[in-house]
Amino acid sequence: MAGEALQENSVQDQWGQIRDQLKVEFGDVAFDSWLKPLTLGSCNEGIVNIYVPTRFMRNWVITHYSDQIHRIWEKKNPQIKEVNFVVQAVQENAKNGLYNPSCRSLLKKISSSPAPQNIYQSGAASLNNAEYVSDTSLSVPLNPQYTFDNFVVGKTNEFAYAAARKVAESRNVSFNPLFLYSGVGLGKTHLMHAIAWHIKQQDPSRNIVYLSAEKFMYKFVRALRYKDTTAFKEQFRSVDVLMVDDVQFMGGKDTTQEEFFYTFNSLIEEGRQIIISADKSPSDLEGIEARLKSRLGCGLVADIHPTDFDLRIGILNKKAQQLGIELPVSVAEFLAQKITSNIRELEGALRRIIAHSQLLSDKEITLEMTQDVLKDMLRSYDKRTTIDEIQKKVAEYFNISVKEMQSSRRARTVARPRQVAMYLAKQLTSRSLPEIGRKFDRDHTTVMHAVRKVEELILEDSSLAENVDSLRRALEA
Repeated sequence: MAGEALQENSVQDQWGQIRDQLKVEFGDVAFDSWLKPLTLGSCNEGIVNIYVPTRFMRNWVITHYSDQIHRIWEKKNPQIKEVNFVVQAVQENAKNGLYNPSCRSLLKKISSSPAPQNIYQSGAASLNNAEYVSDTSLSVPLNPQYTFDNFVVGKTNEFAYAAARKVAESRNVSFNPLFLYSGVGLGKTHLMHAIAWHIKQQDPSRNIVYLSAEKFMYKFVRALRYKDTTAFKEQFRSVDVLMVDDVQFMGGKDTTQEEFFYTFNSLIEEGRQIIISADKSPSDLEGIEARLKSRLGCGLVADIHPTDFDLRIGILNKKAQQLGIELPVSVAEFLAQKITSNIRELEGALRRIIAHSQLLSDKEITLEMTQDVLKDMLRSYDKRTTIDEIQKKVAEYFNISVKEMQSSRRARTVARPRQVAMYLAKQLTSRSLPEIGRKFDRDHTTVMHAVRKVEELILEDSSLAENVDSLRRALEA
């Protein structure tokens, strides 16, 4: 029965099967590095304890593997309701008589305790010097490198930075929520983490919850499944600061949006701070209800624009300084000119150069060495297709002008090439629908319609399918 303790040998067998499945799903390298060291602890009343050797490994496992472990275990045994990850120190304390992992009352006490408030330094609550993290913890660990001090400010991000600092430094601001949006790798997540770090340093008593929209959805669905929505509401509506990253992933999830809407309203009414990030502005979010869009946009909306040359130089020099490396001016300028899409790729290229230099007995970083080490990456950048190139190529192919393609003409001889160009822009570039729409003087809904239409026509019209395929090959050549 669900209320009885699960048989130890049965749980041990299940854990062995789960380990085998995790090894298949994540591969030998990830398994050996992060999952193999995990050991099975106690299991009582559907609560399983998994021992982890270090705090860092526990945080990593919770972030990257805990949801999958829980899902697999639920399939194998529906009696399993909760999986906890406990630092090995807990097991050692048990030997010393400080903690009894089989003590059902203590497990219940920990599991039913409110969400820990000071989770960012250790990622855990503390009990009898035994660090503990439940699978039901709300927040995810923060990156210690993502602070305001490490954020390089330039013309393209100074407004978002100023807004983030204002929220972090003041309990009462004139705008709520703060909505940050940008393309991939431009710094919005960095600012989110920086806000959380700063608030915690100023006032550790404030209860901050930082998580992704996907984790919010998972927690809500889980609460529905186990008929525990009251506890879910109490957890999220009792926080001082709620931070949700990548809210665009709630698109189309109507039930989750409804719960988030009421949580949002409750926190706003009580004067609690909300900070949201997304890849588009509130009005351009796809699959999000109008009333929620309105709420998201009722505070301050701050856009982080693509980096300019000066900002990329500043980022490279800052990162090199942090790593204790003297970066030649010629190398910094070369990287800033070549890698313009996002900061992550820029920093990744720098780390690659530094690693190459250090592994070869501190070989000097030069422009020639940089070009050689990054030749494969730079080749892919040189081949990247732009929307302007797509428009030009499609216009030539269908014998119309780019100006006609961007016009308001609806004649089929113009409308169909326009749709094809929009479709190819969606397929061959990383640009968002609103960005593509602006290139055609249209809104994102027109682009969505064009993409769907061309997808349908390709299946029905072999001639159009050949045209699209020819254009794709020409653009990718």
